[in-house]
Amino acid sequence: MDRNLALEFVRVTEAAALAVAPWIGKGNEKAADHAAVESMRKAFDSIPFDGTIVIGEGERDEAPMLFIGEKVGPGKGPKIDIACDPLEGTTITALGRSEALSVIAAAEEGNFLHAPDTYMDKIAVGPTAKGVIDITKGATWNLNEVAKATKKKVSDLMVIILDRPRHQDLINEVRRAGARIRLIGDGDVSAAIATARLETGVDILMGIGGAPEGVIAAAAMRCMGGDFQGILKFRSDEERNRAKTMGITNENRIYEMNDLARGNVMFIATGITNGSYLQGVRYFAGGAHTHSVVMRSETGTIRNIEATHCFDLKPRYGW
Repeated sequence: MDRNLALEFVRVTEAAALAVAPWIGKGNEKAADHAAVESMRKAFDSIPFDGTIVIGEGERDEAPMLFIGEKVGPGKGPKIDIACDPLEGTTITALGRSEALSVIAAAEEGNFLHAPDTYMDKIAVGPTAKGVIDITKGATWNLNEVAKATKKKVSDLMVIILDRPRHQDLINEVRRAGARIRLIGDGDVSAAIATARLETGVDILMGIGGAPEGVIAAAAMRCMGGDFQGILKFRSDEERNRAKTMGITNENRIYEMNDLARGNVMFIATGITNGSYLQGVRYFAGGAHTHSVVMRSETGTIRNIEATHCFDLKPRYGW
């Protein structure tokens, strides 16, 4: 993949973030999501590539979502698979809470797992604990191993978990082991990224979230030198059958990071609301500031991009 594509894709996440920003805290999840999707779709058309959405927000009959299999871009140039979440953190955006992002992961054709819209049990850690996690061993075992790798006490570790009833047993085990917990309402892509950033104070992500977000998170961890494992968790026979049509036959398979995102991958994100890593959209008279990150697994390069957008100039993507 041309490295310049990464800098082109950041324009797409910026456009989506700017389109969502007027809906922060207004309680309208559908309007915020619609704004992100439509703006991202339009922005893709300005980039010279032949793109296919392999991880999106829904199936073809759930338009206006960027559906799995949708073609994006003008159709000329390199063939690129796209895993995206135009608005990662729909609920937290509607409520005006932190850690909402617009996210894209990109890879050459065939290098992302074609994951159905189901759940995935996940574990993610930063570079200092790479290679020591095992999703089959349980929370206590993993906490002890991460503590050894990071030269911390288990009681010093911070575990980030989605605040869901399904995680009550996991939460109880983590507390019995002595680790600290940060419960989040949404946004487990940003939570996975947090494990690889020392300034966030987060050591490990655990729990069940969306499988599409798992693929995107794995791409980010590839770029940041962290580690990720996941196991698909189907909720119905319909999901199992759909997964089989996508080539997934072993529902108990443990997916390593490189199984989910192979080859040279790029990860691009723009903050929508303020987070532990990225700042959200900040308005000034006549425009707004955005904060984005662009990562490439091939080089390990991580670029932070602060951009100033002047609304007096004609907007291109609907914001």
